[in-house]
Amino acid sequence: MDWINVIIMGIGLAMDCCAVSTVQGLTQGKWHPRALLMAGIFGLFHMGMPIIGYYAGTLFVDFMRVYAPWIALGLLGFLGIKMIWESYHEKEDHEKCANWNVSNLLLLAVATSIDVLATGLLFVPYPDWLFPSVVTIGCITALFSLGGYLLGVFVGKLKINMELIGGLVLIGLGVKICIEGLCL
Repeated sequence: MDWINVIIMGIGLAMDCCAVSTVQGLTQGKWHPRALLMAGIFGLFHMGMPIIGYYAGTLFVDFMRVYAPWIALGLLGFLGIKMIWESYHEKEDHEKCANWNVSNLLLLAVATSIDVLATGLLFVPYPDWLFPSVVTIGCITALFSLGGYLLGVFVGKLKINMELIGGLVLIGLGVKICIEGLCL
């Protein structure tokens, strides 16, 4: 284990959060202070999940290998379908959009970090690397989430139904995670 591996791992693990954050930026179309909360939640989950995975050890490896992709697909699929439904219904106040509910942000954080749980097992032979690595992974995730949100805001200036596209992206991301999990 070395820092280059940890940084590359952190970037790879942050991509799902970056995609989801981009969707959030697309649907908002402007800066919103909750983007910092979202980035923080995503970063914290990406810090906590490897720790849980590490301590769970091999006890739950078979369960996670089998069910984690389906859990991610279910959560992201649900949120994507909800987002598509909302794209066709008028909202009185865009700030009340369910996508900014803390409960939805937590669901997104779980869905995008469930695969990170398994990375905790990588640290079993390298226990001294666990805490510095998870802090690095969490910081990278938070930065990529914020960057993704800002990219989404920039692209969101286009006048198209970005909420519909965002819902489709979330569903696609869930399918991608599920397929990758089933192929491992």
